Amino acid sequence: MSAAFRVFGLNLLKTNRNLTQNISRLNNAALASTNLQSQCSDYSTETVQAAPLAIKKQKVSKAMKAYLERAQEHDEFMKTQHLEYHIGKRHLANMMGEDPETFTQEDIDNAIEYLFPSGIYDKKARPAMKNPDEVFPARKAAEFDETGRPFHSMFYTGNPNFYKLLYDIVEEINKLYDLDERMLRRGQKPDPNLKIDLTGFSWVSKEVLELRLVEKISDIEYNSFTATMERLVAHPYSYKCKAFIDNYTKALMDHSSQLEIPKPHIDEEGRQYITTYECLRKTARGDVTIRVPGTGKITINGQDITYFEDAQPREQILFPLIFAEMLGKCDVEANVEGGGSSGQAGAIRWGIAMCLRSFVDQEMIESMRIAGLLTRDYRRRERKKFGQEGARRKYTWKKR
Repeated sequence: MSAAFRVFGLNLLKTNRNLTQNISRLNNAALASTNLQSQCSDYSTETVQAAPLAIKKQKVSKAMKAYLERAQEHDEFMKTQHLEYHIGKRHLANMMGEDPETFTQEDIDNAIEYLFPSGIYDKKARPAMKNPDEVFPARKAAEFDETGRPFHSMFYTGNPNFYKLLYDIVEEINKLYDLDERMLRRGQKPDPNLKIDLTGFSWVSKEVLELRLVEKISDIEYNSFTATMERLVAHPYSYKCKAFIDNYTKALMDHSSQLEIPKPHIDEEGRQYITTYECLRKTARGDVTIRVPGTGKITINGQDITYFEDAQPREQILFPLIFAEMLGKCDVEANVEGGGSSGQAGAIRWGIAMCLRSFVDQEMIESMRIAGLLTRDYRRRERKKFGQEGARRKYTWKKR
């Protein structure tokens, strides 16, 4: 009986031990699965919050770095200049008793001329206060980014702004061609009265174009520009892009409009007259007086036009009267001394042309200016050179 109980007890112990081992194994497995899940969750969190891949640093070249430094210095310098200009403008306006807000550049020039009178002949040497944008030339902006990639699509042409201008001109021409085709389909024709006339105008000079483009261009490139613009103007519908054309033209009448034309005086007989002094040509000096109305009488040193024996000096005197259509409508009185017949005739001719400005319209004045009647002739006789027979002539060379 005791032996039976002993066997039963041993079996019960074995069973309990097996159960305990199974429970511990289950606990270990559960713990392992929990750790695995926590590790997986940690891994997923780390995957989401992981730092992105390292971006490769883009190197900035030394040339680009130096350019950026110079550009920053230039911008700071221009800001300082603009600030000083506006402060000086306000002070100048207060000195002249004007409103600083409405004080224009013309007012500044007049104030400078009044406060600082100068007898220096060259106007560039006189005191002046201009906007810094006019004094300091414009700088060309960076044409590429920090990685070296150019901004402009025509960067590799060498002159991107110039070739972009040519591209724009061709675009305008193509637009006019398309317009012409559409009008032809409708049976319409261009208005000949609206055709662009460039008489009295010219294209901007090469120097002005270079300042606008901030690029240096060659003579061949400038000729290509003018030829392309002429092609644009020659189109019958060129008046459609007149605003574009006006950006690259300049008027030739600006100079004549700035010339001060004197007003005629009235003499005892009630006739208008004007006198021009210091009529110069070579060593000849004289003064000319024109009276309107007149009969065409010409008096030179108390004599008539036969004062000159040759026909060429007489033609020189009559030319401005014929050109201005004033021959026989006015009287001319001239006093001249010094020089020969050519110099005296040239001096009288210039004096007559300058007097006629007071009796003709602005269009005739411009025509006279283009013909060269209002331009002084400063040419002089060239001196004889040492070792030569004359100014240019050499002695006859003899071999023996």
